Amino acid sequence: MTVPIAIIGTGIAGLSAARALQDAGHAVHLFDKSRGSGGRMSSKRSDAVALDMGAQYFTARDRRFVNEVQRWQSNGWAEQWKPQLYNFKSGQLTPSPDEQIRWVGTPRMSAITRALLDDLPVEFGCRITEVFQGTQHWNLLDADGGNHGPFSHVIIATPAPQATALLAAAPKLASAAAGVKMDPTWAIALAFDKPLDTPMEGCFVQDSPLDWLARNRSKPGRDTTLDTWVLHATSAWSKAHLDLPKEAVIEHLHGAFAELLHSAMPAPSFSWRTVGSTRAHRAAMNSACWPTPTWACSSVVTGASPAGWKVPG
Repeated sequence: MTVPIAIIGTGIAGLSAARALQDAGHAVHLFDKSRGSGGRMSSKRSDAVALDMGAQYFTARDRRFVNEVQRWQSNGWAEQWKPQLYNFKSGQLTPSPDEQIRWVGTPRMSAITRALLDDLPVEFGCRITEVFQGTQHWNLLDADGGNHGPFSHVIIATPAPQATALLAAAPKLASAAAGVKMDPTWAIALAFDKPLDTPMEGCFVQDSPLDWLARNRSKPGRDTTLDTWVLHATSAWSKAHLDLPKEAVIEHLHGAFAELLHSAMPAPSFSWRTVGSTRAHRAAMNSACWPTPTWACSSVVTGASPAGWKVPG
């Protein structure tokens, strides 16, 4: 009997690893504490619209990743996003065109991870709390006391704080994960019945509570009924205001958006708030039980998928 490989996490790194391993003839089994796949590339859905609240786009520099993204494009899972970009600094808003190729999932970011998941065996809503090694193989323990295994290897493709708790059997890896600094980032979405009077579709922001904003409906395949915007606050502002009520966070960032545009702004027809996290570290590790280095990306996915392919074999 072939002993499968366990993969904890169904973000882009975990799923890329799963596909690469399956293509190489290995059996895999995935686990995720969430209700669906995506990780930082998951999308939030309301009755009105779907929104990319986490990763806003991704770039492809590694040749293998470029080839993979082109395959996604041919399958209709991804498309280039060519926004009219601006910079905001010292109160001034200026155009900021560049040559960077940016990609998004279509019709939402999570479309890529859903397509990669396809028919892979997965258990959602299953929070793994412990990874332990027997005489020959690895086993997993979940929050409800369930035991999963045996597995020949375990890949941990989760944020560093979650990975730390799962790496007790590998102290050096646990220490590396524990050293990863991750800060909170408030993200809100605003939707307007009437389009805002600006050509801007993306903006890198300085000297403001905001760090980034995007016109979500400018991305290919998105619903254009409402003028939808996703705003990310800076880590510093988010940390200082982590305990603010939802309404206060939205009010503050809505005001910062109006200040950026130098104009009065209507009240949104609906709004959404969530909190994510950013990073300050990248790690590369090699063991029978290893994490994939997905901690190096925040609102942009650049390294997670290649990391998913670099699993020791």
